[in-house]
Amino acid sequence: MILHIDMDAFFASVEQRDNPELKGRPLIVGGVSGRGVVCSASYEARKSGVKSAMPVFEARRLCPDAIFVPPDKEKYGIASKKIMKILCSFSPIVEQVSVDEAFLDISGLERLFGSHVEIAMKIKKEIMDREALTCSIGISPVRFLSKIASDMRKPDGLFIIKKDDVEVFINNLPLRKVPGVGGKTLEILSVMGLSRLGELRKADRRTITKKLGLSGERLIALSNGIDEPVSCSGPKNHSVSKEITLEKDVTDREFLKKALMAEADDVCRELRDKKLKGRTVSIKIKTRDFSQITRSKTLASPVNCTRTVYMTACSLFAEYEINTPIRLIGVTVSNIVSESAPVQGLLFKDRKGADEKWSKIDKALDRISDRFGDAAVNHAFFSEKSK
Repeated sequence: MILHIDMDAFFASVEQRDNPELKGRPLIVGGVSGRGVVCSASYEARKSGVKSAMPVFEARRLCPDAIFVPPDKEKYGIASKKIMKILCSFSPIVEQVSVDEAFLDISGLERLFGSHVEIAMKIKKEIMDREALTCSIGISPVRFLSKIASDMRKPDGLFIIKKDDVEVFINNLPLRKVPGVGGKTLEILSVMGLSRLGELRKADRRTITKKLGLSGERLIALSNGIDEPVSCSGPKNHSVSKEITLEKDVTDREFLKKALMAEADDVCRELRDKKLKGRTVSIKIKTRDFSQITRSKTLASPVNCTRTVYMTACSLFAEYEINTPIRLIGVTVSNIVSESAPVQGLLFKDRKGADEKWSKIDKALDRISDRFGDAAVNHAFFSEKSK
């Protein structure tokens, strides 16, 4: 049996816990400047329709009485580590998938902690007693169903899907509720006359995989109750990203390139701190009318060199024609691997040598920042011709 735990409105709940004056009031984490998006909203704010990732101006319209506070990632990280430590005291197989959620394999733990429901209740009590926070838990024999189940009784809920009920549950499960199924996939499946997960078992496999590729293969497996097992790991580093919602909408390309420089520096600093590198660099642009585009480029070998990531982001940005003022710009590095992971050597060494030179400079700057603070020294604004 697999247990999925999801903290309730995590960032907002931590803020309410630490400031009693905020308890019971509509609270929104993020968007203090009046722009940007909602990071987290308390359930009092959610009653007005506020959701995570919603533009702040829309959240203010829906909930004019809301209190806005800036996010404190360090505080949330500390709370997350304490919660994961509690989970590890119950099961040797804990897979943390984000700062506020994790899967646990609780098979065979009945002799230690009681039934599956009793295990879940003990976890909820331990988190409340130690961290004064509530969570919602889902339990089932299949990983993705546990994630769905944890959302069934929020907040502070518990929902279990027993083995004998799995087939019926899958047969009736709307495809829009399956994790990872987005609007485009739903549209394709709807044209095929499919709206529930169980229907994929009887559908033509070749057609589904032709239209959806690997995601189609995954959905067919899920429709048969097959999902990947829980693995014992920390948070998965699928990508590292940084984005900035600008104080005002901008068309000045040089100003935006300076924003890319700051973001590339932040992203690469985080990669170096975690001893990681990435091969794919992406930029994200959101315009005044909230249209959004992304552009990506995959490099020959993984990097965490600020200059390389910045110059790649700039080359992607150069291909974008600014017709509408830009309100948000961001940089992401994905295709993440460990710094120590072996990589195929390059046929031509010049590019690699340049990366190694700049990486040494990056690490020197990191040491200075660690000792004297982030404001002690910064990268200059690179030009395309800088060596």
